[in-house]
Amino acid sequence: MTNDNRSALVLSIYLNTRGFAFIVFEGRLSPYDWGIREMRGPRKANGCLLRISQIIDRYAPDVLLTQDTSEQGTRRARWISKLNGSIAELAKDRGIPVFAYSRAQVRTAFDEYGGPPTKQTLAELIAKHIPAFEQYVPPPRKPWMSEDRRMGLFDAAALALVFFQSIDTSVR
Repeated sequence: MTNDNRSALVLSIYLNTRGFAFIVFEGRLSPYDWGIREMRGPRKANGCLLRISQIIDRYAPDVLLTQDTSEQGTRRARWISKLNGSIAELAKDRGIPVFAYSRAQVRTAFDEYGGPPTKQTLAELIAKHIPAFEQYVPPPRKPWMSEDRRMGLFDAAALALVFFQSIDTSVR
């Protein structure tokens, strides 16, 4: 049963080597819920898929966003590409449209803010537009440091902002 009184929900999922980050948006700059889930071990992909399935069932989003990991999209580890495909199938089985954006599309969408952003500047830019995320901006990464686990949250937000931007341009 769907509730017609609620706003359209957009679920953005970003997979990384540690697990995934997700954000549920009620509108362009209105995150409703978000989180970072870390998975370890040889069955990491199955654990991620189970958790993502639970999130989809919980929120019943109207749209699902993922990173484009096809050959034309962003190059990622094989297990991440397969998991992205499984997530898309899961969503299609539930009648949820899936949109996928490559890293290049995300960078191009943010070009207007001073050129192609690094992940750090992208996180800072997103935090300026979505104040709820200001506290999650990680400190700048040194070359010998691994990526902060919170960065996946900003990657998921970037996918959503590209989606909202594409909707705005298609309406015009």
